[in-house]
Amino acid sequence: MGYRDVAKIGIGGPVGSGKTALVKHLVPDLVDLGYEVGVIANDIMTQEDADVLRRAFAETVPEDLVRGVETGACPHTGIREDPSMNLAAIDEFTEWNPDLDVVIVESGGDNLAATFNPELADYFVFVISVAEGEDIPRKRGPGVTQADLLVVNKTDLAPYVDADLEVIDRDTREVRGGDPYVFTDCKSGQGIPTVREHIERVLFA
Repeated sequence: MGYRDVAKIGIGGPVGSGKTALVKHLVPDLVDLGYEVGVIANDIMTQEDADVLRRAFAETVPEDLVRGVETGACPHTGIREDPSMNLAAIDEFTEWNPDLDVVIVESGGDNLAATFNPELADYFVFVISVAEGEDIPRKRGPGVTQADLLVVNKTDLAPYVDADLEVIDRDTREVRGGDPYVFTDCKSGQGIPTVREHIERVLFA
């Protein structure tokens, strides 16, 4: 495998939508399927998410393949405008492990306008939360409309925030225009296998 020749999955979404929880499910699943996985967590000035993931993957992913990138600016800067720090980390991953199959790049918490630079992500997953409001799909942010896969997470919270999942499903179907989306509950793992299947179908066909 050549320099930077590795599949790259970008996972973005607002603060609290469940990006890290999704990554914590996906990585062990991919490892169990035989893939070599690296993980990058972006944040403004902290290694908090990276530390969480290092602990979570202590038995499944070598510590050298879990990296925190501190952007020092708005989270979208490191994934869209100037992805150089993330790309450098991916280069180091491939040097350490030439057999690496995929790198998951998690954005820091951002807004609905967050998207990934095409050089950084071959497949873009955007995560929103039911708890953010029933109308969030109708706001039609670029993350919601342009992601390769939209994940509508925290479906278990719908009864507690007066959100109607049928309404969210209807609006999501309309704004996605036929592109795929999955309803998930990362707490129980519901919907995670479907997310993984979408990723595998595209990246590892």
